[in-house]
Amino acid sequence: MSGVIVDVPIGGLHEKAVMRMNDRIVIDPRIQHGKPVIKGTRMPVYIILAELAGGMSHEYVKREYDLTEEDILAALQFAAELIEQEKHYPLQSTA
Repeated sequence: MSGVIVDVPIGGLHEKAVMRMNDRIVIDPRIQHGKPVIKGTRMPVYIILAELAGGMSHEYVKREYDLTEEDILAALQFAAELIEQEKHYPLQSTA
């Protein structure tokens, strides 16, 4: 991900935030409580992913939320990159 860490002043406090994850995804503590959104909107990435996971088509999501195909693909790319950066550990068996 090509994010930039910046200090964002909020109510006299400074919070670190990744402001731009790619050309279409932004994270700003002042928008949707810092959840990743499509740039220039208040549309959270998680809603796009949830709609697609629930079986909605790209066409439906574009029409329903006034998004572009590039917005949807950016949301999918964001999720893929986020998962790729995660560390996964096997669960310990309690038996």
